[in-house]
Amino acid sequence: MSNPPTRLARRLGIGDAIVIGLGSMIGASVFAAIGPAAAAAGSGLMIGLAVAGVVAFCNATSSAQLAALYPASGGTYVYGRKRLGHLAGFCAGWGFVVGKSATLSVSALAFGAYAFPEYPRPAGIAAVVVVTAINLRGITRTAAATRVTVSLVLIALGLVVAAAVGGGTADADNLADWGAGGAGGILEAAGLLFFAFAGYARIATLGEEIKDPARTIPRAIPIALGITLVVYAAVSATALWAVGPEVLANAAAPLAAATDAGAWNGLTPVVRVGAAIASAGALMALVAGVGRTTFAMASEGDLPRLLSRVHPAFKVPHFAEVAVAAVVIVLVSLTDLRSVLGFSSFCVLFYYAVTNASAWTLSTGQRRWPRWLSGLGFIGCVTLAATLPGASVIIGIMVILAGILIWRFRQAINPSTSGMAPKTDN
Repeated sequence: MSNPPTRLARRLGIGDAIVIGLGSMIGASVFAAIGPAAAAAGSGLMIGLAVAGVVAFCNATSSAQLAALYPASGGTYVYGRKRLGHLAGFCAGWGFVVGKSATLSVSALAFGAYAFPEYPRPAGIAAVVVVTAINLRGITRTAAATRVTVSLVLIALGLVVAAAVGGGTADADNLADWGAGGAGGILEAAGLLFFAFAGYARIATLGEEIKDPARTIPRAIPIALGITLVVYAAVSATALWAVGPEVLANAAAPLAAATDAGAWNGLTPVVRVGAAIASAGALMALVAGVGRTTFAMASEGDLPRLLSRVHPAFKVPHFAEVAVAAVVIVLVSLTDLRSVLGFSSFCVLFYYAVTNASAWTLSTGQRRWPRWLSGLGFIGCVTLAATLPGASVIIGIMVILAGILIWRFRQAINPSTSGMAPKTDN
């Protein structure tokens, strides 16, 4: 089967796709999300991690089979338009761009908190500028840089595990109270930790730049997700074992606190460097992914057409990526890490609810996994979104409603962009 026409260049193989997925997931999230999750559920965050993993797996299967069918930039923005109609696709894309812009600010602030705790905001802004400059040189540069960052981050996380186990502070009592936050706290922790897993969508949003996407994407997404789940489980369990949920919940840099507590605290600077590299790697992959969705929406007229321009030499949507970076710099300047984490999770969960609803409409011949996984993923996304902090839910709903109003207004002034009807066959 030949690849469909593409506006961008297909330069990524399966190894590159897996690495970009890992760079998005094993990034700032593992260093940042564990603290708020511990605050919500105590040691029960491990149950929340398992719940988040199950929902993420369901979403991954939906994303993978849709990406194989529609290997274009934009991810669920494209799938929603194709399967559910223009408005559903727009809302998914809108939620993704806004929510992931908030995620990018989390990654930038996490970089600053670990690398330069005295000046976290200026450091975060500088990181956004640097990774955007790398991305503008082409997607292969992004993949090569991400490969290096993922390797260094895995080494740093290995040191976290070693320090937590061998530092002399590990105590089984720290893992004893699994029900401190109740069922609600566990589900809230799952919603916050889901934010960490959502990076596998970067693989799908790069659909126009992946070689043999119908074969590569369905393989790369589950592999990247499986590796990430194993890493997160090991790091979370050992950090809890070392210092307990209360310390993690109150620390600005939770994994540094877990390392610093024991006899191996000499490794703390190494962990901080690893966290900074992880955050920079996540920034790199996320700027690329959000830029591609912005590019796809602009190409269809749902965002300003200027953002659909492609650099003639590097074959990247350079206007879209610069616009995303500019928005993130504003967010880094005005927000703090924990205030945007829940809001970002809500928008991402909404995005994947549309993904699962789109996958539900696939015919038997188009499916690679059972339909019930899409249904379970949809229910999981809605449930986790509803259990996030109230302020996050309210802001998230307002953002989606604002997107709908914008879409309705654009349709009123330009009916020719009304989009395509849902398709049940392809």
